[in-house]
Amino acid sequence: MNEQARIPKRQKVAMPSLASRALVYIRSRWVLITAISVLIVVPCYWHRRIAAGDLASHTYNAWLAQLIGQDHAPGLYVVQQWNNVVVDLALLHLGNSVGFIVAERIVSAACVLVFFWGAFAFVSAATLRIQWFLVPAIAMISYGYTFYMGFMNFYLSLGLGFFAAALFWRGTRADWIGGLVLSILTLMAHPLGFACLVGTVGYISVAEKTRGFYRWGVFISAFLVLYGLNVFIHAHYRNAGRFSHTFYFMNGADQLVLFGARYISLTCIVFISISLCVGLALIPGGNPSPPVRTFRTPSELWMLMIFAAAMIPEFIWLPRYGDNSSFGFVVSRLTTMTAIFGICVLGSTQLGKGHVVGLSAMAVAFFIFQYEDTGALNRMEQQAEQLIRLLPYGRRVLDTTCTGDSRIPGHLVDAACLEKCFSYSNYEAATHQFRVRALPGNTIVSISADANRQMGEGQYIVRKEDLPISQIYSCDAADLNKLCIRDLTAGEKNGPINCMPELTDSQK
Repeated sequence: MNEQARIPKRQKVAMPSLASRALVYIRSRWVLITAISVLIVVPCYWHRRIAAGDLASHTYNAWLAQLIGQDHAPGLYVVQQWNNVVVDLALLHLGNSVGFIVAERIVSAACVLVFFWGAFAFVSAATLRIQWFLVPAIAMISYGYTFYMGFMNFYLSLGLGFFAAALFWRGTRADWIGGLVLSILTLMAHPLGFACLVGTVGYISVAEKTRGFYRWGVFISAFLVLYGLNVFIHAHYRNAGRFSHTFYFMNGADQLVLFGARYISLTCIVFISISLCVGLALIPGGNPSPPVRTFRTPSELWMLMIFAAAMIPEFIWLPRYGDNSSFGFVVSRLTTMTAIFGICVLGSTQLGKGHVVGLSAMAVAFFIFQYEDTGALNRMEQQAEQLIRLLPYGRRVLDTTCTGDSRIPGHLVDAACLEKCFSYSNYEAATHQFRVRALPGNTIVSISADANRQMGEGQYIVRKEDLPISQIYSCDAADLNKLCIRDLTAGEKNGPINCMPELTDSQK
């Protein structure tokens, strides 16, 4: 028998892994990918500081962790924690090397890139084509509510989870190894992001292997699972919260509502425009209908997430965190997933240059708004820093500044106190959800979540043991950007907050 006869007529050729094909594609488009990456991190560098809510608190607590390591923070200690820590550890170690402000920029930019390209990979996997036309839409969600609230560990976990989900969905068995590694990193970043990954991959795996009537059974069963989760939470966790009567607004577009009323108008334009694009594509005889293979699963996931907004409470009080501390903003975080699923639905339709022009125009307006509003917050922060310069190092400071109709809290004192003073009402130690913890009697941070809430609302009665303590506050109801500072005395209330003019008797 000759050698050729020994070769089978048909040989199964192993399909290249999704990861290897992606690397080949990246090498062929590296200029475009680099340019987009540079543009996508610009908002992390266009002002002196990143005005992203809790991010300032994470950076401030990284400084406290540094002080603890140097034995310069009596009454504070660091616990070993295996999740919800990736960003905090990165801020600490980079802060030790390059300073905390630079570290904040580097870490934030890295998180944005992971989230953006993770979402891009997931949307491309869902729609079975590289979705360059959807870059403006993904960019807007990358700088949406979750980012500006500063939920950086959760935000990073979502980005990692999107990469993992893409590998599990469209990859080979070799890709699943990478997916498992990314899943572990997702869990380390934040457990809620890991839960989102498990739920998404689980639904996709079951739904896409089911045909005919049984597929509808899978879809309905998912609704029942969410309802069962609601029953379980309310049965086992006291004060878990109630249904939100506005859950139907939590459709993913809510991620674009940030610093004021003008974002609501823009959000309505974005949502209506996308809805019209999808709706017209579904009309028989019009534009080419979206393929069922790429349309059905994302649309089902999107609808399930809207239902989840009704079933899952916004705040859940967990026993491990005590009676006064909750795991909060649950639904508001989850709508990041809703938004990306919605973008997948849009990507399953036939998009053209007109669509990308429209999306780009809306994205430009969105980022112009952000630039203006974060610039105003930076100017307020600089005011706070100038006021703090008048204080001795290590003075305790309370924050009762106002941000008007903004959906995003300022955390101005956390940012301004970095390496200068102690933000006494900082929430992290009291919640027991982060690495830095505090002992009773310490002079650096309050250990009561209830007291922290009262401090922020201007309802806290100052104790003798709190002294000396100062307060930075919005001192002009006509100009909320104007800040003042004053020393507090024992027995006085740290309010009122001048977030709005005092009402007359006839208006009350």
